This record gives sequence, C-alpha cells and structure tokens, in this order.
Amino acid sequence: MSGRTDHHQGTLLVLVIRDAQIDMLGGHALAAFESEMVAHLTEFSPPLAKAAGEPQLRQAIRFGIRHAAEHGFDQHGPVRLYLELMLLFGSYFDTDPQYPWVAEILSSAAAQPQMQRAMLLYEKTLDYRQHVAGADDVYTLHALRNVQALARLAEPFSGSPIDGMLQEIGKLYPQKAAYVGREPLETLIREALERGRVLGFSTRRHAALLVILALAFGHGFASDPLYPWIARTLDDQTITDPTARADRLTRRALTWLDRVLANYEEAPPA
Repeated sequence: MSGRTDHHQGTLLVLVIRDAQIDMLGGHALAAFESEMVAHLTEFSPPLAKAAGEPQLRQAIRFGIRHAAEHGFDQHGPVRLYLELMLLFGSYFDTDPQYPWVAEILSSAAAQPQMQRAMLLYEKTLDYRQHVAGADDVYTLHALRNVQALARLAEPFSGSPIDGMLQEIGKLYPQKAAYVGREPLETLIREALERGRVLGFSTRRHAALLVILALAFGHGFASDPLYPWIARTLDDQTITDPTARADRLTRRALTWLDRVLANYEEAPPA
C-alpha cells in the first residue's frame, strides 16, 4: 500500500508500506528492484534524474541499496525511501551535519524495527520540506537562483569565513538557515573550508564554492555518485594548479545549476 502525501514540482515523496525483503546477494530480484527504482526516481525528481542520466542514476541506486543495508534497511519500502532521501539531501545524508535528525533516527536500530524508523524519517522529511522547500519547491528554486548569483561573485562574503558564510547562507536560503540552525551549519562550513585547505583553494570565492556545494548537494558532495562531475574535477590529475581546478569546478557547478533549473521549468507542477 502506498500513500501519496506530498506532491511538488518535480518531486513526489511516497512511503510504500511493503515488507518484501530485497535480495541483497543479487540475481533477478535485485536487478528488477533497481530498474523499478530508476523509473520511480525519474518520476520522483525529473530534473535531477535528467541531469544525472540513467547510467549514473543506476550507480547511485546500487550505492544507496548498500548503504541502506548498513542501517538495517532491506525491505522494499524503507530502501525506496532511503533512495528518495539521497535525491533530496545527497547520497551521504545519513552523516550530514545539516540533518542531525537522520542520524538520530537511523541509529535507533536496536530499539526500533526498520519500518518504524522509515516512518519517522518520512514524517520528519515532510516537516522539513514544508518549512524549507515550500509549495512546488518555491523556496528551493529561489535558493538555487541565489546560489547561481553568489558563485559568480569575486568576493562572495565579508568578515571571517565562518561568520561571513553563515550570513550569506541566511540570505541565500533563509528558510533552511532557520530550520537547520547555526551549530549544524557551522559544522558544515568548517568541513567545507577544511576540504578547501587540503585542495589548496585560497580565495574567498573558491572557499565559498565548497560551502555552497555542501549546502546544496550534501556534505559528501566530493564523492557523491549523483554528482560525478565533482569528483572528476577534484581528482583530475591533469590539473595541477589549485586555482585552475577551483575555476573549472565553478564553471561545472554553474553549468549543472543551469541545466537543473531549465529542467524544472520544463516540468510544471502537477
């Protein structure tokens, strides 16, 4: 039995109450589930699915099935929800400081069965999307357009990196800043800035880019199977200059945002 309770432009959040166990060892059942999820996730988020393409979407589904199993999710409904949350929050949403409630719910495996934990995740996600995404994703789309503008600025923030980026996030996406809160966002910013230090990104613009990627795509953006262009750029051994690497990453991020926003415009609300 499925319940359709949240319908947005390009995003359909559904919790399917099915206790059929997925054969994690492979075979026809797992292959059929993967193909079923390709079709479902393409309906769930047409802009993201179209931008990623089916081969990459399949890789992300396999990644998600493995990681869901690590949290004790091996039934149809909970695994399907896990995959949906990857598209909403990034493939590493289970450890993302932006969503501490996810880790709290998933870590209660010993006390609660998977279907109960899936229901808690589902209900919390609906609350999050009501406050942060808005009807027909209006807040999210506005934030993505703000990100486009910020990524093109030479000096995207003033003051200290932490305070400066907190202030910019409040402007970019006030609904998310209010819902998530200062402490989780500080943690996210520190993670991104440390990654920039390791990569040799030395300008404010490039530091801000990594924070934006973490905010938009999740803190695991650098290895997220939904966004392989990020890992390809960061790992490209032919690029030896950190500034050149950061500039290429900026261009690719803007290209991706342009494509996703265009795909949203092609998918009117149902």
